[in-house]
Amino acid sequence: MQFDLQLPELFNASDYFVDRHIREGRGGKIAVKCQDRSFTYADIQAGMNQVGNALKSLNVRMEERVALLLLDTEIYPQAFFGAVKIGAVPICLNTLMRPKDYLYFLNDSRARVLLVDAALYANIEEIKAETQFLEHIVVVNGAAPAGTTAFADFIAGKSKELEAAPTTPDDSCFWLYSSGSTGKPKGTIHLQHDMVYACETYGKQVLGIREDDVCFSAAKLFFAYGLGNGLYFPFSVGATTVYMPDRPVPASVYETIRKFKPTLYFGVPTLYGSMLQEEGSMDGVRLCVSAGEALPADILKRWVERHGVQIADGIGSTELVHIFISNRPDEIKPGSSGKIVPGYEARIVDEDWRDVAEGDVGTLLIKGDSAAAGYWNKHEKTKTTMLGEWLNTDDQYYRDKDGFFYYVGRSNDMLKVGGIWVSPIEVEACLIEHPAVLECAVVGSPDSENLIKPKAFVVLDHGYTGDEKLEKELKEYVKTKLAHYKFPRWIVFLNELPKTATGKIKRFELRKGDFA
Repeated sequence: MQFDLQLPELFNASDYFVDRHIREGRGGKIAVKCQDRSFTYADIQAGMNQVGNALKSLNVRMEERVALLLLDTEIYPQAFFGAVKIGAVPICLNTLMRPKDYLYFLNDSRARVLLVDAALYANIEEIKAETQFLEHIVVVNGAAPAGTTAFADFIAGKSKELEAAPTTPDDSCFWLYSSGSTGKPKGTIHLQHDMVYACETYGKQVLGIREDDVCFSAAKLFFAYGLGNGLYFPFSVGATTVYMPDRPVPASVYETIRKFKPTLYFGVPTLYGSMLQEEGSMDGVRLCVSAGEALPADILKRWVERHGVQIADGIGSTELVHIFISNRPDEIKPGSSGKIVPGYEARIVDEDWRDVAEGDVGTLLIKGDSAAAGYWNKHEKTKTTMLGEWLNTDDQYYRDKDGFFYYVGRSNDMLKVGGIWVSPIEVEACLIEHPAVLECAVVGSPDSENLIKPKAFVVLDHGYTGDEKLEKELKEYVKTKLAHYKFPRWIVFLNELPKTATGKIKRFELRKGDFA
């Protein structure tokens, strides 16, 4: 059952997430900690208003896109909500892409203004002459090269007062580009009320987020998952968020946790696995959260044994803005994605869109009011994904008698071996239980008769060597744990798996055979 947010006819998300805290007496509360710097809600409001006024001085109008290519620092909420406050639409760009990708994002979105971190500017310098609409480049956290404007100069002399644009709950608010794990990224259009809906559902019903919480997300702000974790969940209740602009490797993550003592920590399965290989403490953390890919039960088991803190695994999507199925802190089934988050509804359907029986695998459909309005300039894809009130996740799931959902792969990842469906996730979960396996991915590959069989790509743990003996051992290991037809016919040892910037395995690259 969906929640009625009962928002006013005129509603601007910047007022809800920032200005409201000053009105309610939280202006002096620390909103952001980053490295050795701290910023109150009043500081963020002042910076937000200066950014908004600076954008207005460039004649940025309502619904016009403003591109943000920023590392996770205190500038992010100021720039994001500054654009929102004037009715413009910030676009959170992936910070780990290549120059040609930024050319696509900028031309596709038609953004005239780009705010870019100095550490990332070289990517823009390479392609800026090819952009069709870009007019203004503002460089943040560093020197501004010729032809650009330094952030300090951009906001210099701009008023710290700004009235919010007269937007409605259903106006465009921000865009996120899909991660591209299955192809070309798509601009996903979210509305002013979407973040609030995610806060009232997952934020309150699952996280139980409070004003005294301190949030730290290893997943970055440009990622739908990270944007909620590090920005609008803490800002919804006047909590504190911790930003780490550096790459989230185990050592830096543990050090950030030691220094800032977050109560809520958000990671991805790959990082949790890597953190188990390093020394570090989770002291002070009341709950860990995982999303992005299915969390293997073995990683959860070892994490709880070592740190004594549960990981609430869930599934979300760029299109739904955040998590809509999740384990609860007090109700966790290892290997499952959990139960439907209050405020959302789910169906599992067959190829004819009929509901499947309990325990049967089908395509997951989700209904909830945080769903995107559509994809920018992708009408056909919008029609096949946004099915009226229901959104087609294109994920294959089944639901058990207790209401827990189990992920078995993307619709195009499922393998049919000998006429029987095989989940690559199941084979991967089995392989990762072997002590030699640090990470793995399973895809379908044709054999000599052009029949599809499982093929595993394996990253080994320290101290193991990928040779024929270990390959045979891993195959036999799977045979003893799963039905015989599910074992990988080939095993390829890699130094690392190809992944998107948000940590998702690029299975389509593995299927292409580039790593054979």
